[in-house]
This record gives sequence, structure tokens and C-alpha cells, in this order.
Amino acid sequence: MRKAAALGVAALAVAAQCAAAAVPVQGYAIKATYPHDPQAFTQGLFFKDGFLWESTGQYGASSVRKVELATGKVLLKRELPEKVFGEGIAPHGDSIVGITWMNQAGYVMDQGSLAIKGTFNYLGEGWGLTSDGERLYMSDGTPDIRVLDPKTFSEQRRIRVTADGMPLPKINELEWVEGQIYANIWQSDRIARIDPFSGRVLGWIDLSGLAATAKAGKDIDNVLNGIAYDAKTRRLFVTGKRWPKLFEIELRPPKKQ
Repeated sequence: MRKAAALGVAALAVAAQCAAAAVPVQGYAIKATYPHDPQAFTQGLFFKDGFLWESTGQYGASSVRKVELATGKVLLKRELPEKVFGEGIAPHGDSIVGITWMNQAGYVMDQGSLAIKGTFNYLGEGWGLTSDGERLYMSDGTPDIRVLDPKTFSEQRRIRVTADGMPLPKINELEWVEGQIYANIWQSDRIARIDPFSGRVLGWIDLSGLAATAKAGKDIDNVLNGIAYDAKTRRLFVTGKRWPKLFEIELRPPKKQ
């Protein structure tokens, strides 16, 4: 009996440790709502110089856009070639760097005109892209995030992303937020907050119900995708594919485990 009791206590201790180690989950509150093009199949998003910069996907409909936040009006737009499926974008200096899904090719655009001024290549798929101001971070749908040199686009290292010790697949659109990588997880209502050094998921942002609030269409691909952060005013924006709304959200404290 004593042995069984000891085992029971040990099991409870292990369970308590596991619960304590679980990744914390945060909720959200909507602070503001803005119009968003309901035809935009959002792939990449960032905020710079007072404007949203957005990339869209789908063959024959991929583009990069400069968007007015308050109205959702597209101020400048560059169509990508019909055989290209656009994916993530990120700022670097006075340029915008973009990647494609299956073409194994990326491009560099002039931010002012959106004229393409260079291209580069990589192996595998391209999904999301962000920058910390010195390096580029690229997702490819696997648990790995590639760290790229923004001048040569050579791969410097890879970050293996884990949640509760397990590899996290389907990492999609990325955004650099105060020293962390925020990542949409494809076909989910959650954003992962990732440590860019260890790759560990530090927390989840649960955005359940936001798609319904946005009145997203019933298409299976009309999911949460698109994170932008205004570092000057610390505003966090999110949207989704073909969503008619874009939201500024405030994060709530983690839920008790």
C-alpha cells in the first residue's frame, strides 16, 4: 500500500510539473476595426511608415500592396506574374523582400514604387517572412524557421520550433514583435509566440471567434493569416484570408492552467 501510495504521489507530482510547464494561452480584446479587401488572399503583412504593406496569393491574383489603414484603400499595387503564388513579405531598408510558394524564388522590390529590382533563389517552399532589422526569418510550412542574410539571402542557420517539447509544423505568416517571432499556424485560430534563439513557443494567442466577427466567407481557406506590428505605438494588427475586416487587438493575461 505504501508503495502504491508513493507511486500515486509521484504521478501527481509529475502531472503538476507538466501542467506548470504547459505553454500559457492568452486571449484578446478588439480595440479597433478597419476595412480590409475581401478579395485579398492575405499572405504577408507588416506596418511601416504609417501604412500597411500586404502581399496576396493565388496564381493569377498575387500582388504586393501599400494600404491605408483607416480606410483599407489600396494606394499602390504591384501584380506578380501569373505563374507565381505570392507568399510572405518583410521590410529591409528601403526595400520589400518577398517569397513565393512553389517557385523556389524570392524578389526584392523598391518600397517607393514597388518595382522589382532583384531576385534570389532558395530550396523548398516559401510561406512566411519577417525581419528583426538585421536578419530575415523565413518559414516553409515545417517546424523550421530559416535565418537568412538580407544581402546575400544565404541561409545562416535554422530555428527548430517546439511547443511542449514537440516540433510545431505548419508555421505560416511571421511578424517580429519586441524580440519574439509571432507566427500564424496554418488552419488554426492561434498565433505562436516564439523565442528566436531556442525556438521554444513561449505562449499561444488564442483568437477563436475572430473569423466569425470578421464575417469571413465559408471557404475552407478563409482562415486567420496576417500579423502586423506598429513598434512606435505598440499596436498589434491581425486579419485573415479574404476577410472584410482587419483588427487592432489587445492581448489579455494568460489563462490559468
